[in-house]
Amino acid sequence: MLIAIVQIPTGSKRSKEEAIEGAKLSAPMYLGMKGLIRKDYLNGDEGSGGVYLWESREAAEAWYNEDWWPMMEKRFGVRPTLTFYDHYVTVDNAAGELRVDGEPVALTEDAAE
Repeated sequence: MLIAIVQIPTGSKRSKEEAIEGAKLSAPMYLGMKGLIRKDYLNGDEGSGGVYLWESREAAEAWYNEDWWPMMEKRFGVRPTLTFYDHYVTVDNAAGELRVDGEPVALTEDAAE
């Protein structure tokens, strides 16, 4: 799996309401997108962005193609940054599990020691 972090350096933070409304407007574009497992929207002091969990680098690169950059610049008025990270291990406290490559694995009793 692959994590992509997109940062949009607008220089200011939107209100919670503005951030939610913006996310709701773009969310339909991502629902059912091939290869995208999850997108989390970000809102910070210096701008906004998203954390995307992709099935593979190939799936991510199919989205972040040569058309993506001008689309984002037109939409936000700035060029975003894009960083890829290989993703192997997840600690999911909500589910109470550890996953490796998306599959739950058992922890040994002395794992935290």
